Amino acid sequence: SPWRPLLLLLSPPAFSTTCARCAKDRRLRQKRAISERQLTRYFVDQRKVRVVGGQGGGGGHSFHSEPRKVFGGPDGGNGGDGGHVILKADQQMKSLSSVFPFYQGFHGERGGSKNCYGANGAHVYVKVPVGTLVKEDGKVVADLTQHGEEYIAAYGGAGGKGNRFFLSNENRAPKFFTPGEPGQERVLQLELKTTAHAGLVGFPNAGKSSLLRALSRAKPAVAAYPFTTLNPHVGIVHYQDYEQVAVADIPGLIRGAHQNRGLGVAFLKHIERCRFLLYVVDLSVPRPWLQLQDLKCELEAYEKGLSERPCVVVGNKIDLAQSRINLPLLREQVAERVIALSALTGDNLEELLLHLRELYDTYVKAEQSQGQSPVKW
Repeated sequence: SPWRPLLLLLSPPAFSTTCARCAKDRRLRQKRAISERQLTRYFVDQRKVRVVGGQGGGGGHSFHSEPRKVFGGPDGGNGGDGGHVILKADQQMKSLSSVFPFYQGFHGERGGSKNCYGANGAHVYVKVPVGTLVKEDGKVVADLTQHGEEYIAAYGGAGGKGNRFFLSNENRAPKFFTPGEPGQERVLQLELKTTAHAGLVGFPNAGKSSLLRALSRAKPAVAAYPFTTLNPHVGIVHYQDYEQVAVADIPGLIRGAHQNRGLGVAFLKHIERCRFLLYVVDLSVPRPWLQLQDLKCELEAYEKGLSERPCVVVGNKIDLAQSRINLPLLREQVAERVIALSALTGDNLEELLLHLRELYDTYVKAEQSQGQSPVKW
């Protein structure tokens, strides 16, 4: 109708109703509900690994002999070095479930005759997800935050010296050689901290998983009971200019989570790597602004300054009648921007998508101004 733009200007709605082209219509495209166990393979964010470097090859023991040159002298070559065990961050890895509890580098070969050196042992590369912390005796020894970043977990042993190495004016026919040294042995603790641009933070049944399903192609389990999501899920939001924003669904927090209550510290650590936060609040409960206060208190108690990161308040379940009553009250109580939407029906999702892109662009400019490379997906 030609009068539609004029009507919209005269009476703007409190929130917009997203069309099917701008966001997913949850009533038309229902995703099959599956359990958390059926959802993905077993998610592991902690792993204890024993790594041993390869042993160096022993030195050679031989004397050169040929016709008309019987006493050619020692010609035993040195042994090859043992291979290292190297941890390598790979963007394709999303869990530590494929990491074995033991790794050992390949051994070096023994030195041969005619001054031939033994071959070095091959290195063993262990692929770990981006965002893996490497600890030894409780101390952080490496932080793999970039794709392709490597850390030598265990050095291989040096190869032994052949009898040719000990030739001198005092000893023209040395008969002794040295064996290869053993590789370094360490016990490391690998700890995964999800690296995502945005983190969905909220109490159980606030609608975080439903919102992630509406924004991306991720399929976390959705149910009417608390703690439906037991593992962090990362969904990718695609934009028309091929930029990708990673959004992490952190399992629901409760009061006292920083004291390891509920799922506790096991999943609070995944929020540390998020560049900005999306506080998901259930608008249908009485006084929803108290949820926001409790969430910020838990984050601040876990790590000082965590609650001060760039954020936006997402008021979910706007399709309910009680939520429409609580929405103006929530905006009066909080200073942050409030985006009211419904993850179930898809109402007003485009406002969140646009603001999510604004937060992402601000983060990229801040990283580039400091000479650092922003995290890309």
